[in-house]
Amino acid sequence: MLAAPLALAQETVNIYSYRQPDLIKPVLDAFTEETGIATEVLFLDKGLEDRIAAEGTNSPADVILTVDIARLQAAKDKGVTQALTDETVDANIPAEYRDAEGHWFGVTQRGRVIWASKDRVADEAISYADLADPKWKGKICIRSGQHDYNIALFASLIAHWGEAETEEWMKGLKENLARAPDGGDRNQAQNIMAGECDLALGNTYYVGLMMNNEEEPEQKDWANAIRVIFPTIDEDSGTHVNVSGMALAKNAPNKDEAVELMRFLASDTAQEIYAAEVYEYPVKEGVEASADVQSFGELNADTLPLTDIAANRRAASEMVDRVGLDDGPSS
Repeated sequence: MLAAPLALAQETVNIYSYRQPDLIKPVLDAFTEETGIATEVLFLDKGLEDRIAAEGTNSPADVILTVDIARLQAAKDKGVTQALTDETVDANIPAEYRDAEGHWFGVTQRGRVIWASKDRVADEAISYADLADPKWKGKICIRSGQHDYNIALFASLIAHWGEAETEEWMKGLKENLARAPDGGDRNQAQNIMAGECDLALGNTYYVGLMMNNEEEPEQKDWANAIRVIFPTIDEDSGTHVNVSGMALAKNAPNKDEAVELMRFLASDTAQEIYAAEVYEYPVKEGVEASADVQSFGELNADTLPLTDIAANRRAASEMVDRVGLDDGPSS
């Protein structure tokens, strides 16, 4: 855990973040330059909601920055956020990427896509449904089905297909796995390069992280071994997306400054800076993704409200256990 001293003074925004400080520093620096409002960041890799709840009315937290609909909804469910109705924020962030009651807002989005071996997969289009096709038996690698990223995908499929159809699909996916789910998204690209599987599920931003990893340059080879395919859910729905997001803390001591930051994060300038830094797609219409992100291909995002995904997360998690997805294929 890395902690910076937090301030209660005026003209400062105190941020509790699940995102690494170096990833958000460029956009926060731009905010300070434009507004003169300073920022202080407390980074936590777990327990953010519990920390704010324990601090109660004395919490210095003004804004919560986090990733994934699961953590945004967890902050709301824990009672550590407050509703915000703001014309600027609401106008810039599409309704499907924000809480209906104003407790959280998406800032950037990523697709959960299929990574295919450049050498061994000729298919140009593969849908999520196709992952259960026996054609791919022994050819698919994924991280744990219980990971938030996969649970969100499965929850979206339940919203579109219903539980019965999604469970039959998950059974097919299980039988097509090359081995029991393990590792993180980037490890699945490594597995493809090693020839252990031909397809994997991964978030788009990991491709950018691997492509530009100077500290572990072998990851550039992993990225070069895969091709990004943007799967569809059905003929009327695009690729499943998730978000990084923001929320106004329940007892924000610097509320006016906090709202200024949230307005800024919804602006064209911040959307461009932040999305480029984390290799994600802006949520604001009309803001272009960075050149690296555009190189992945065009994202036709599913417009299913994230609240529908949140509502189906428990059913998705129970389904993973019922199917035994994390046990890997039965034969």
